[in-house]
Amino acid sequence: MENFSLILAIVVVTALAFDFTNGFHDTANAMATTISTGALKPKVAVAMSAVLNLVGAFLSVEVANTISKGLVDEGGIRPEVIFAALVGAILWNLLTWLVGLPSSSSHALMGGLIGATVASAGFGAVHGDVLVTKVLLPAVAAPVVAGLAAMLATRFSYGISRNADAEATRKGYRVGQIASAGLVSLAHGTNDAQKTMGVITLALIAGGSIAPGSNPPTWVILSAGLAIALGTYIGGWRIIRTMGKGLTDLAPQQGFAAQTSAATAILASSHLGFSLSTTHVVSGSVMGAGLGRKGGVVRWSTATRMAVAWVLTLPAAALVGAGAESVTDLGDWGTAVVAVFLVAASAAIWKYSRREVIDHSNVNEVDTAAEPAGVVTTAIAAVTPPPAGTVAEGLTAGLPTQAAEPAASAAPATPPAAAV
Repeated sequence: MENFSLILAIVVVTALAFDFTNGFHDTANAMATTISTGALKPKVAVAMSAVLNLVGAFLSVEVANTISKGLVDEGGIRPEVIFAALVGAILWNLLTWLVGLPSSSSHALMGGLIGATVASAGFGAVHGDVLVTKVLLPAVAAPVVAGLAAMLATRFSYGISRNADAEATRKGYRVGQIASAGLVSLAHGTNDAQKTMGVITLALIAGGSIAPGSNPPTWVILSAGLAIALGTYIGGWRIIRTMGKGLTDLAPQQGFAAQTSAATAILASSHLGFSLSTTHVVSGSVMGAGLGRKGGVVRWSTATRMAVAWVLTLPAAALVGAGAESVTDLGDWGTAVVAVFLVAASAAIWKYSRREVIDHSNVNEVDTAAEPAGVVTTAIAAVTPPPAGTVAEGLTAGLPTQAAEPAASAAPATPPAAAV
């Protein structure tokens, strides 16, 4: 059994707190489309997702090893550095949850870790090649690849069900959507729970409790899985609303295509050890599914706000992590000050969120009428063949009524009444 110091125990508890926020922050990734299309009741959906997140935590440790062994120089890291990194990640998660933006918990964690490491040991302690190849490049490629896959899958889904009974098709795709949502939840547990495992393992190595290069102990895997499952069950309803209704309106065919594409991308990245953001993948696939349906509208103002949050996540969490590390470096009292600040800031954010309560009872209520079709949506609609009959009707309406003119001229004019 590892020997724990007080600071190491604080780091582990804080890491599990981050894992909890990761769970409710990213519930939308797995279940937003399932809830928005009515395939599952909201509470049933988050309960199912929680169980599968826990199961997924036991499937692999490749992503955990990327964080604990690859991103930063584990030899120059102190437990206080990891604590500071977690402070930056948790606060960013809570702020973006408050405003309903599905930003990346993964990038918040890595940004906090990078900022705290640079503040403690300099830029040389960050492995730039790992950051670029396994974090930054996948962050750019993932939403694009998932979006294109979901758009093609959506068009294929509508194509094969064109002549089928509409009600039977809807029911079939809802069943498929439940299965694909479960797969996304499993993939989320495989990918995101491992990040907390990697951070705790890094802290244990930094504190001298386990040997460098060790895999996550079993108790770390279990505790990380339970924390993310509990957070998932709580449900991040604000972000579920944005992902399920704020980006586009999804039919069951689109939800199935989006979730299947996202799950495939996430599971593949977990197998390769890429610390992929499930938020980026699912958001990209939802937008792709929206563009894949004829007449579908993606709300680009919401998508733009999300993109800005994605760009800011790494540097913002890094700045908070670096600032927290500068304070913890002053000694035990500095660590206590940072801990008190984290608790107070978290409580303030939660209290402010109570001004507008969003939960399972009103998660699907959102005003989307004010959002016009964007440039991309309009361009795609312009090259999409219209439904049968539309062109003919439009041309007929625009032609002069030649047949009516002879008829009118052939009819004898009514003579005026004779004057008496």
